[in-house]
Amino acid sequence: MNVACNDVAVSGKPCDCDVVAQCRVGEAVELEVRLTNRSQGPVGPFALTAIPCQDYQNGVLNHELQDAVTFIGSNTFHIDAVKPQEKAVCAGALLFLCTGDFYLNIRFQDDSSGSGGRELPLSWFCLPSVHIKALDTPPEAGA
Repeated sequence: MNVACNDVAVSGKPCDCDVVAQCRVGEAVELEVRLTNRSQGPVGPFALTAIPCQDYQNGVLNHELQDAVTFIGSNTFHIDAVKPQEKAVCAGALLFLCTGDFYLNIRFQDDSSGSGGRELPLSWFCLPSVHIKALDTPPEAGA
């Protein structure tokens, strides 16, 4: 089974591991993840979760960000099934409450009742870690 991602977009702009998305503190940031099932059979059910963290540039990740980042709605999306060659779109929003460099790690979990929530093989997915820089001033044009 092979699931491929079409793209990840932050505030409507494509985002990958080489692109740093910029936003303004206190303004909603839209997050959209599009998945395409490139396998021969349906895939699902599964859950997609966006997990924020902050990297202190020394390999130490801070996941205790309840005072820095909040999701507008849920950070988890449940997908029943994606048929072959069809797409699933997960869209949400988050709010940064302070400045800094943040990362969103996008994870998948098997959502079927018989599996106990095991992690799906990483080879099924090609989602980048999303790097977002929250600024006090408006983001630079073209960023």
